[in-house]
Amino acid sequence: MTKTLVVGGTGPTGIHIVNGLVARGHDVAILHRGTHERPETPDVVEHIHADPYDVDDLERVFSERQFDLVVAMYGRLRRIAEVTVGRTERFVSVGGVPAIRGWMNPWLFTPEGLPVPVDERASVVGEAAEDEKGFRVARTEEAVFASHPDAAHFRYPYAYGPLQVVPREWSIVRRILDGRRRIIVADGGLTLHHHGYTENLAHAVLCGIDSPEASAGQVFNCGDDEVLSIRQVIELVAAELDHELEIVSMPEELAVPARPLLAQPSTAHRVLDTSLLRSRLGYRDLVPAREAVGRTARWLAENPILPGAMEEIVLTDPFDYDTEDRLLKAWDVAVGSMPDLAWEKTPGVGLAYSGPGGRPRSKATFEV
Repeated sequence: MTKTLVVGGTGPTGIHIVNGLVARGHDVAILHRGTHERPETPDVVEHIHADPYDVDDLERVFSERQFDLVVAMYGRLRRIAEVTVGRTERFVSVGGVPAIRGWMNPWLFTPEGLPVPVDERASVVGEAAEDEKGFRVARTEEAVFASHPDAAHFRYPYAYGPLQVVPREWSIVRRILDGRRRIIVADGGLTLHHHGYTENLAHAVLCGIDSPEASAGQVFNCGDDEVLSIRQVIELVAAELDHELEIVSMPEELAVPARPLLAQPSTAHRVLDTSLLRSRLGYRDLVPAREAVGRTARWLAENPILPGAMEEIVLTDPFDYDTEDRLLKAWDVAVGSMPDLAWEKTPGVGLAYSGPGGRPRSKATFEV
């Protein structure tokens, strides 16, 4: 039986990894501070209460124990990697996509915007001046492989699902619960921002654990198979909660209330190429993104976040409806004041387009 230690294991994705390991027959222990016990943790799992940020605490634990596999997804990752050298046969780690150059700073590219999609061969942040957080994340990746050359490292995007600390969907769900009928988006809400449902991200890590030879020495981008636009997420949430919500598009410069859903000061896309995860490890979403968004919306509606709670602070959404209404009124007035223009020749969408509203068919019937 594989003796496995999960550093963390009680967070939104960690609990699914722990349950997956138990189902696979691993002898599982979790190392955490004990401040977030989860009822979903199987009784057979051993709890080692220690501080994953404290090197001395880690040294104490590993001076007494050895494990066949360490899954590190919490704490000071580079220090955990160093402390476990010679004390585990396999090392699997979870990091973040900010390591990718331009993920947090789309102005590093001209024109503005990260290349779409971006795969694991893309450059990582090389200088702190480009992106201080991304620089630290990239150096941590390097430190993991310096300590464990055969490690498997998984880059998480923003996660969503029950108990997520950055609940993107709450900006929509709370407005629905508060009876709002209109929501402001920037530039049509067409921005693509790769997210990962918690069960899907956990499944990606478990795929790597199941395939030790294929995952060894590799970095994997993780995320849902389908990347939804902000507009699609809003529409899915509203449909799940059976609420009519008008989406009002404004230029990004004016759409200030849309910033929490953008999660960056730009409407540029952030899309991962996850083909390595799929081709090398056989990954496929356990829960399709459109269903996962609905599940998340329903969970948030049934477990509402208290106004002003930490999750709202992290989202930086003030839910300032009075100011939103003033902006919406000013927008309606501006749009209503546009002149009724008569085009001498109305611009079209191109004769190559044959979908709805496009070029009519040349013959009334289709002959096979």
